[in-house]
Amino acid sequence: MEPSKSLRTATTRKIRVVGVVSVVVVLVLLSANGAESRKQWVFDYFEYSAINCRAHSASLTDFGGVGDGITSNTKAFQAAIDHLSQFASDGGSQLFVPPGRWLTGSFNLTSHFTLYLHKDAVLLASQDEKEWPVIDPLPSYGRGRDTQGGRYISLIFGTNLTDVVITGDNGTIDGQGALWWTKFHKGELKYTRPYLIEIMYSDNVQISSLTLRDSPSWNVHPVYSSNVLIQGLTITAPVTSPNTDGINPDSCTNTRIEDCYIVSGDDCIAVKSGWDEYGIAFGMPTKQLVIRRLTCISPFSATIALGSEMSGGIEDVRAEDILAINTESGVRIKTAVGRGGYVKDIYVRSMTMKTMKWAFWMTGNYGSHADNNYDPNALPVIQGINYRDMVAENVTMAARLEGIAGYPFTGICISNVTIGLAKKAKKVPWTCTDIAGISSGVVPQPCDLLPDQGPEKSVACNFPTDSLPIDTVEVQSCSYWGKYL
Repeated sequence: MEPSKSLRTATTRKIRVVGVVSVVVVLVLLSANGAESRKQWVFDYFEYSAINCRAHSASLTDFGGVGDGITSNTKAFQAAIDHLSQFASDGGSQLFVPPGRWLTGSFNLTSHFTLYLHKDAVLLASQDEKEWPVIDPLPSYGRGRDTQGGRYISLIFGTNLTDVVITGDNGTIDGQGALWWTKFHKGELKYTRPYLIEIMYSDNVQISSLTLRDSPSWNVHPVYSSNVLIQGLTITAPVTSPNTDGINPDSCTNTRIEDCYIVSGDDCIAVKSGWDEYGIAFGMPTKQLVIRRLTCISPFSATIALGSEMSGGIEDVRAEDILAINTESGVRIKTAVGRGGYVKDIYVRSMTMKTMKWAFWMTGNYGSHADNNYDPNALPVIQGINYRDMVAENVTMAARLEGIAGYPFTGICISNVTIGLAKKAKKVPWTCTDIAGISSGVVPQPCDLLPDQGPEKSVACNFPTDSLPIDTVEVQSCSYWGKYL
């Protein structure tokens, strides 16, 4: 079913940030005898920020979508996107999801495309496993994260795309994950649980201005992709829900994550690049990653985790203006013998932590291998880890830093950090083994493996002053004017 011509409009003007404007006009259609019709056309106009605007538009209702929370819209979504894909070389297209509760299984996106959720639109992930096709495991992992073999495709999925935007006026994507969490705990999963959003092998990606809740597993997973912009997400799940990571950039280059609020049962942000021998063979690092203005609540995991799947390498990560509340650790590096790869050139500054188990945690014995074929001689390189300008309060233990025996983590630098210990804090605030580095202006005094360089070195652990390419990306003001029933 083709959308009406009146739905096709888009305008463009360059700005940095623009708010969402929505104007709704309801036209009551009169029947031939003058009585009011039961159906009402809604004319909607809104503006939003995006990396690119679109020349063609349609509403999900043009393709038979029903927002009653009961009717499956999987076919409607795919029919709409299949139709709109014809405009990829003609100014691109956008699909508008109106107010309503839109039950759906997984669907695939297309290039030069925007999916836009109205502020009162809720995508409800189907509870019917038949609406979740099974796909191959990621080549850099060799198997699913939950089980051997394949994995259920993500709710919103795309691969080999260029210029794709998933956004809205804080519309909601509800994973209805409790069913999946129960199957996970009972060992009833046939395949690895789906994520809410996964974009693979793609370039120029934007995910912004949405609320994501109760994902079956990870929430947002850009993988093997470049030039990724993630902004203004609110992500929530019960803090006891299994593996509900917030945002996991995985073997990606040039990624920017900013202005996000995450409450999670796992790491709020987990930086990854493949698992053991599979990640080593695939050899695609995550690099040039910016994280800023993040708020995290995760009592049993990290604010920012590097690994544990880091076998393709992680480098040049820059995080600043971070707030962690009631979270297990501020920054955690997770690796093990057999991982190979590296974590290097990591910079974190301007972080505030409140009620933490550890401020800093490095683990060289994480374990959790893909299989028994990992190389015991594949030793990870951890070097150039820089933390500065941080304040923490009510912390059980300042740091737990554990490298690998005979293969220490090196180049650790901690400067201008004040950690206030909890009333029932550990008697020894720092434990350090198999590491090497320096410190300056740190309270409480670090372990002997991080010798204090004195006040003259308080400017150590310098944060890079150059800009990454992703920082130069500007958004445009895009608009939509259309109608739906």
